[in-house]
Amino acid sequence: MLNSALKDLVTARILPNVQMPAQYLGGELHSVRKDHREARGSVCIAFPDTYAMGMSHHGLQVLYSIMNASGWACERVFAPLPDFEAALRNHGLPLYGLETFTPLHRFDVLGFTLQYEISYSNILTMLDLGGIPLHAEDRGPDDTLVVAGGPGGQNPEVIAPFIDLFVLGDGEPSLPFLCEQWKAMQGSGKSREDKLAAIASQVDWAYVPRFYEPIYNDQGIQIDTVRTRDDVPESIRQCVETDLDASPLPTRPVVPFVQTAHDRIAIEIMRGCPWQCRFCQSTTIKRPLRYRTVETIVSAALETYKNTGYDEISLLSLSTSDYPRFEELVTRMSEVFTPLGVKISLPSLRITEMLKKIPALLQEGRRSGLTLAPEVARDDMREQIRKPVKNQDLYDGCREAFRRGWRKVKLYFMCGLPGERPVDLDGIVEMAETISRIGKEETGRFADVTASVSNFVPKSATPYQWNGMRRREYFEWAHRYLKAKVSLRSVRIKCHDIETSLLEGVLTRGDRRLAPALEEAWRRGARLDAWREHFNPQLWWQTFEDLGVDLDFYVHRTRGVDEVLPWDLIRIKKGRDYLAKEQGRSVVQLEAMAGAV
Repeated sequence: MLNSALKDLVTARILPNVQMPAQYLGGELHSVRKDHREARGSVCIAFPDTYAMGMSHHGLQVLYSIMNASGWACERVFAPLPDFEAALRNHGLPLYGLETFTPLHRFDVLGFTLQYEISYSNILTMLDLGGIPLHAEDRGPDDTLVVAGGPGGQNPEVIAPFIDLFVLGDGEPSLPFLCEQWKAMQGSGKSREDKLAAIASQVDWAYVPRFYEPIYNDQGIQIDTVRTRDDVPESIRQCVETDLDASPLPTRPVVPFVQTAHDRIAIEIMRGCPWQCRFCQSTTIKRPLRYRTVETIVSAALETYKNTGYDEISLLSLSTSDYPRFEELVTRMSEVFTPLGVKISLPSLRITEMLKKIPALLQEGRRSGLTLAPEVARDDMREQIRKPVKNQDLYDGCREAFRRGWRKVKLYFMCGLPGERPVDLDGIVEMAETISRIGKEETGRFADVTASVSNFVPKSATPYQWNGMRRREYFEWAHRYLKAKVSLRSVRIKCHDIETSLLEGVLTRGDRRLAPALEEAWRRGARLDAWREHFNPQLWWQTFEDLGVDLDFYVHRTRGVDEVLPWDLIRIKKGRDYLAKEQGRSVVQLEAMAGAV
């Protein structure tokens, strides 16, 4: 069912004149093209960022594989670069699914994955270019169902007017259910509202914004959320894939024609995290902890290797070294893949005594660099954020890595955490320089160490959700302070862009009243805000000013623990009381830290 007419127009008139045309062609190895008329239905998975980023996302490959295996025609679509968007508009052509060049508005379901909030403007671009009305209320009974899921769904309010239904939690069981339900009701004569209610009434993980109305007081603070129908859930919970080991891995993933952010095999070994860091949203929303067996992982990795030829395998989880059979897994993977010349990548390692064993386990594997996330450098601040790691374990692990051929270390830190002091910033530089000196002790030359410092944004569903975000002036000072402290040329401090972090703070902590500002910024040209070359922060700040948006209210204000938050309707496994208790403990610890200085 290839739309040959649209493909011919795109390939003849547009692709010769745009950057990296192969990203708009489809037809890659293992991509699946089906006749929509012969399938159970059609669904397009939308990643609201570029092809290079979206094709590196493991979750997209998982859902693509599951939906195509279940008899649906599942396709992919990504946010276009500005040159391609302009060309489509100039020629009056729609954005389409890569497999058959079907315009987005002709799919039964369009599903967005929300991995980071600063991609939200791209959602509007894709809806508009795909011929789908921007606002959910303007769509007809049988128009494409627009759903969204992923971490961004924990606070869905800023994009609520544009999405028909949000899925909270795991997509493997939820997306097939939604698609089947929606398809079964097409042509039934039911209104769009009744169809959405019919789905929401059957499960507790589907949030349909039109059925929930936020109530505000005279100060603009939300005081309640009321349902407009009695047949939808009072609160929304996470959908959980209970048997992760039985959930199929994509062993025939689509292999891109062009370079992407991560050109490698990805195997998810564990979902959830055993730790309870106060800053981390993933540890609260991905409970309970679930594992795949060593046998499942190795078998899937080997089959995927045979189907793709990639020379690197990444073992994915929030905390890979917390996998309960970690040594056995890494040993087995090394035995199988080292003879094949395939590298094993461990992108998420916890700093424990286990760290110093890892270089030996991977002694024939990747030698270029070790990536670790201490987050903070002092013990009292580490206790404050509830990340129980020890500096000595970090240093011992790096020393062993240098002995076995590693030459570089990348460290991830945060600045702007509650209660942060100059000594905490000093500790970042001291830790980086200590590791560099350990490299000299072991190899005769200073190790290259990069300290990547992100600007802390308090997230929903975390104990810090009530805290305000630090201001621009603080981050500017902190970045200058850090860089001025460095004394070794082998150590580099790399700070995240402040304007991007502030916009993330707005979109992460906002409510439904911010949706018009998002739409207006998009109409003024906001595109691909995660990309420095496309991001125009002044456009956003001017839009907020013109529309009277009080950024202090949303971003920098400390909220009372008893205040109703825009995302309170979305429940986590441990509940709001757990978050409030942890916030209270944090305040006590901060007071003790301040008194000790």
